[in-house]
Amino acid sequence: MVPIGVPVEHVIALAVALFVIGVLGVLLRKSVIVMLMSVELMLNAANLLFVVFAERWGVARGQTISFFVMAVAAAEAAVGLAILIGVFRTHNTTDVDELRDLLEQS
Repeated sequence: MVPIGVPVEHVIALAVALFVIGVLGVLLRKSVIVMLMSVELMLNAANLLFVVFAERWGVARGQTISFFVMAVAAAEAAVGLAILIGVFRTHNTTDVDELRDLLEQS
């Protein structure tokens, strides 16, 4: 719920800023863990917009979609971290460039 007195434009600007930070985190960072956190940040930015627009238009669909996005984010985090743990155990690294080099060698 958007607090009274906060314009919707400010919340949209915040969501856009969070999404851009997430995209930059995915594109510029080399650690898989940071990339996963950046994807979570992008999903949370989308959730913020769903909830704000649902509140603005007086419908519950935005909150419903937000719950589904949270479930997908939880599953993505669980599966992503499980894969990352398996890769780290075999290759002792989470650096994307080193993992790419390992894939090219095989």
